[in-house]
Amino acid sequence: MTRRVCVVTGTRAEYGLLHLLLKDIQQAPELELQLVVTGMHLSPKYGSTYREIERDGFRIDAKIDMELDDDAAVGLTRSMGIALAGFGHAFEELKPDILLILGDRFEIFSAAAAAMMQRIPIAHLHGGEATEGVIDEPIRHSITKMAHFHFVAAEPYRKRVIQLGEQPDRVFQVGALGVDNIKQMELMNRQMLEQSLSIEFAERNLLVTFHPVTLEDGTVADQMIELLAALDKLSDTTIVFTMPNADTGAAVIFDMIEHFCARRDNAHAFTNLGQLRYFSCLRFVDGVVGNSSSGLIEVPSFRKGTVNIGDRQRGRLKAESVIDCAPERSDISRALDALFCDSFRQTLRRVRNPYGQGGASKKIVEALSAVVLDDILKKRFYDIPVA
Repeated sequence: MTRRVCVVTGTRAEYGLLHLLLKDIQQAPELELQLVVTGMHLSPKYGSTYREIERDGFRIDAKIDMELDDDAAVGLTRSMGIALAGFGHAFEELKPDILLILGDRFEIFSAAAAAMMQRIPIAHLHGGEATEGVIDEPIRHSITKMAHFHFVAAEPYRKRVIQLGEQPDRVFQVGALGVDNIKQMELMNRQMLEQSLSIEFAERNLLVTFHPVTLEDGTVADQMIELLAALDKLSDTTIVFTMPNADTGAAVIFDMIEHFCARRDNAHAFTNLGQLRYFSCLRFVDGVVGNSSSGLIEVPSFRKGTVNIGDRQRGRLKAESVIDCAPERSDISRALDALFCDSFRQTLRRVRNPYGQGGASKKIVEALSAVVLDDILKKRFYDIPVA
C-alpha cells in the first residue's frame, strides 16, 4: 500500500526548492504525492504562480486562498486564520499519511498546526536554522516541536533540533534541496537569458533581493533608502531586482524598487524570475546583494559573492563568499567594492558550500518510504545526556 505524502507550498522560492523532490516523490513506488498550494501562488500581485506548478505537470489537489490583500501585521494574522481553517478542510478530504513542509513562513505554520490537530505526522525540512532578525525564527522552531521527522541541511542544525528535545534517530542530515537543483538543472545561456528577461547584461552585473526584517519596527523604508542609495552609484552595472515575499512591509519595498527602476535604464525588477532564470542569472552576475537566504544557501555553489545586509540572516551558516554589512549606504558601498575586488574574486575559486554537495532529495524520499509511523504521534522529549 502506497503512503500518501502531502506537500504544501506557498511561495515561488519554496516551490523552486521543492520541485525536484516533488518529482522524486511522484516516481517513488512506495509514495503517492498530494500537493496543496496556498499563499503567494494564488495572488495575482505575486504572479499567480500556481500556473507555473500546473505547467510543470503537477496536479494540485487543493488550493487554499489566504486572501493576502494586506501586508500589515493584522492583515497577515487574519490570513493565517483563514489558512488554518482551509488546511483543516483540505486535510480532512485528502487524509494524508504524512505532511511534508519546508521552512518557516506563516502559511507553513498554519499547515503544521492544522495537521497537528488532525493527528497527521509531520516531516519538516530546513529546521534547526537561525535567522534572528525575522519572525521566521520562532515559527521555524515551533514547527520543529510540532513535527515528527526532521530533514536538516547541516550538522549544526541537526544538533540544534536535538537540543530542542527531538529524538536523534528522527533527525536526518540531508543537505539543502537548493544544491540538488543546481546540480541537476540545465541552465540558460547568456543570450537565452537576456532574451527571456528583455535586458542586456553589462561588464558588471548584480542580482538584488531584499526582504522586510520583520522583528524590527519602522526600518523597511529606511533600509531600502540606504540600499538604493548605494546601488545608485553603480551607473555602469546592470541591476536585476527580484521582489520580496508577502511579509509585513513588503508593499513598501515593491513601490521603492519600481520607482528606482523607472528612472534608470540599468535597473530591472521582476516579480517572479522562477528558479531556472534565477539560477541562470547567478551564472552571469558578479554577485548577489540583499538579505535573502538564497545568498547563503545556494549562491556559494556558483562560487559567486554575496553582500548580506543587516540582521535578517544573522545566525545562519555562511561560506567565505559572504560579505556581511550594516544596512547603511556607506557600509553597503564598502561591501560592494569588496565584492568587485580582484583579490576577493580569486578567493571564490576555493569556496565550499556548507549546505552540502547535493543528494538531499533522494535521501528524503528514502526516509519517507521507510520511516515507521506506528505510535509516532506520542512524542517523548529527548534530554541531552549531561557528561
